[in-house]
Amino acid sequence: MPFSRRFRNAAACFAAARADAPGGREADAERLSAMIKALTGRAPKVHRWGDGKIMVECGKEHLEGFARYAELAEVIAKWLEGAN
Repeated sequence: MPFSRRFRNAAACFAAARADAPGGREADAERLSAMIKALTGRAPKVHRWGDGKIMVECGKEHLEGFARYAELAEVIAKWLEGAN
């Protein structure tokens, strides 16, 4: 999920729910929202347009939640290197 800088330097990410996903856009948005909430502890905003498109929006609080895993990834990589 690519984050970018928005108005007043705020971090933001928008992910589109896919129509060709199993269950359609609504199910895709629900799965994505549940995954983001499980990983960060905060539910993202979900925007629905009149034409059926659905966008999931994450902000700084989600980025901070995802950052916790970057620290774990480094420790896990070092641990795996020692296992060889």
